[in-house]
Amino acid sequence: MTSQSETVLSLQNVHAAYDGIIVALRGVSLDVKQGSIVALLGGNGAGKTTTLKAASGLLAAERGAVTLGSVWYRGQNSEHREPRELVKAGLSQVLEGRHCFPHFSVEENLIAGALVRRPSRAQLVRHLERVYEQFPRLKALRRSLAGFTSGGEQQMLAIGRALMAEPTLLLLDEPSMGLAPQIVEEIFEIVKALQQNGGVSFLLAEQNATLALRYADHGYVLENGQVKLSGSGAELAARDEVKELYLGVQQRGPGEDSFSRRRARRRLAQAESVNS
Repeated sequence: MTSQSETVLSLQNVHAAYDGIIVALRGVSLDVKQGSIVALLGGNGAGKTTTLKAASGLLAAERGAVTLGSVWYRGQNSEHREPRELVKAGLSQVLEGRHCFPHFSVEENLIAGALVRRPSRAQLVRHLERVYEQFPRLKALRRSLAGFTSGGEQQMLAIGRALMAEPTLLLLDEPSMGLAPQIVEEIFEIVKALQQNGGVSFLLAEQNATLALRYADHGYVLENGQVKLSGSGAELAARDEVKELYLGVQQRGPGEDSFSRRRARRRLAQAESVNS
């Protein structure tokens, strides 16, 4: 575990549950260093979204809670801080599915993202110009209703709206979902530019492991609410189990079982030993 002075976000042995009975996280620990891109990998139900919401304070909105462990943002325990407070402190989340205001214009959506900081008119103009510089397409569409823009444009709008609050850490939940490969590549290039030139750190949950590991400085693989693997993006991309389970590459010779079959056999043996 790196020291708090070197990390912008740290989850330490975090357990989380919904309605007090549905366990979603079982001891998740991870760090996001300042100025880095960290990827959360895993299938549906692995705990990626819950991990992000534990970090951003949004679990309570879905009757969830951190039941054990601690969440630290910029060296301070943030478990009991309101999401609004965290946004003001520089932590913003872009939810899965984009969630734009469809009957607002693109520019009105962006302005909504800045209101938590109560900017002056001059500051608001500067923030808008900064977002339009990163997303020229949004500037061309600024008077259009958000509901009539494409999925890729709405994803750009959701990220741009989060940037209006001047985050130091941005949590992205499945930014590639439902988008064409060319648009996804464009969005990840913007993420990289924001990291390198804008000083923004990222924690992103993503099922497109091939793309995520190409851009990530570090990654964590979640399974059943637990961290099963971690390492640099290059290290994880080279792991046989990651290649097979998340990159679609078969890593076995003639007569050898796949990693997933070996894992299934281990689980069956564990279940049989418990029941015997």
